[in-house]
Amino acid sequence: MPEGFRQRIVGPVRGARALVGTYHARDGRVAAIELAYDVFGARGRPLVLVMGIGAQRIFWDVAFCEQLVAAGFQVVRFDHRDTGESTRLDAAVPSPGGVLARRLLGGRVPAPYTLSDMASDVVGLADALGWSRVHVVGASLGGMVGQHLAIEHPDRIHSLTAIMTTPGARRFLPKPFALRALFTPPPNDARAAGEHAANLFATIGSTAWHVDRERLSELGSEAFTRGMNPKGFLRQFAAVGASGDRARRLRGVRVPTLVVHGSRDPMFPLAAGRALARLVPGSTWLPITGMGHDLPSPVWPTLVAAIARHAERAETRGEPRATDQ
Repeated sequence: MPEGFRQRIVGPVRGARALVGTYHARDGRVAAIELAYDVFGARGRPLVLVMGIGAQRIFWDVAFCEQLVAAGFQVVRFDHRDTGESTRLDAAVPSPGGVLARRLLGGRVPAPYTLSDMASDVVGLADALGWSRVHVVGASLGGMVGQHLAIEHPDRIHSLTAIMTTPGARRFLPKPFALRALFTPPPNDARAAGEHAANLFATIGSTAWHVDRERLSELGSEAFTRGMNPKGFLRQFAAVGASGDRARRLRGVRVPTLVVHGSRDPMFPLAAGRALARLVPGSTWLPITGMGHDLPSPVWPTLVAAIARHAERAETRGEPRATDQ
């Protein structure tokens, strides 16, 4: 990492960018990958929030980030490569139907990048911030990226909290109605984007709490204004398919892991979270009744308290051992 891109974070930062790596563009260039990020809190345990497929960092609500700061963390949220204000890659766009068919048949899924590459982006971001080790909280695809961090970069991770995610087995597939909602044609204006976000989470979200359509509409509209990237979404979908089943490697993980999953998640069944918790030795399993594939505000205090307890316990366990890759 060039020295000019390294900085020790001493206070809140919003809308910054960090060089985290490079990739080979279709025209043969070696191009930079930069991640846009925000930091909350002036000090505390370094914690990186990793969002799901195609979702911008604003879907980690500011109030949720502030609750984590109050619990003793310094928090960074960021846009993945190919998302929001981060670098948009000049790379092939795989067909989602082809990706799904190859994955179901156990074939190789061609993809411009993998979840391992996205995990390396997180390491690059930590390097740029001057953080040698971090706590990681990942949701959905972010939880998969977190698993790759624990497998491939265990010396950089204090703890992992994996929320509403999967170890990658083909049997843990979304319900058809959830997959249809995820692949609804992209909106073409801010108003439609707001409606799309509200409809999506009304379909895949929690059943135990009221869906805040107004707040979701605001986030969807803001995401459109900041910059939607449907091609990036499809490349990330291919990355999930290309990365496959992590079961064997997860058995060797020694990073302290907390697995959180909702009982009403139509994107990944509760069994996916339970399987992940069983695969990672010594992990902690936290099912939440009525939670779907979302992060409703009534659940935040429970999540923050669990993440804080997990982080504190993890730091008393010492350094994780490298896994057999």
